[in-house]
Amino acid sequence: MPDVSNCSAQSEIISLLPALRAFARRFERVENDAEDLVQETVSKALCHIEQFQDGTSLKSWLFTIMRNTYCSSYKRRKREPVGCIGDLTECQVPVKSTQDWSLRARDVQAAIDKLGASHRDALMLVASGTSYEEAAAICDCEVGTIKSRVNRARNHLLEMLGETQSSEAASMH
Repeated sequence: MPDVSNCSAQSEIISLLPALRAFARRFERVENDAEDLVQETVSKALCHIEQFQDGTSLKSWLFTIMRNTYCSSYKRRKREPVGCIGDLTECQVPVKSTQDWSLRARDVQAAIDKLGASHRDALMLVASGTSYEEAAAICDCEVGTIKSRVNRARNHLLEMLGETQSSEAASMH
């Protein structure tokens, strides 16, 4: 036979749901997150209803459970990297859509195609990992000439792509 005090506590919990929802909104601004907090609070309260002491305020007990639940969740979110669910083996790092990258790649390729042949060849050789010395030998010119062509090619690309020359772009090798 169910405990009568537990049944009355459960019905009182139901009557306190509007107050719990209002209190949850103080912690969570998004309505769904606030509702999740209320559900988790009620779930914990019902699982541990035998720990509630008669003669004390059920509302205060529930608010304490909610505050502790929120604080624990907040601390956990601060420790975990973005996108992690459960343990770190299930970590899913958010990835931007590839459409932007493919459009950008097309723009870059079109800009490379507009470069003069000597600048394009020098840039592509160095960008593919060929040393300046090897590129100079392939293009039958001096190392300084290759470095100059690569630098000019980078600057032309930045201009054609509407980028401002940044220290990062200028320091690329």
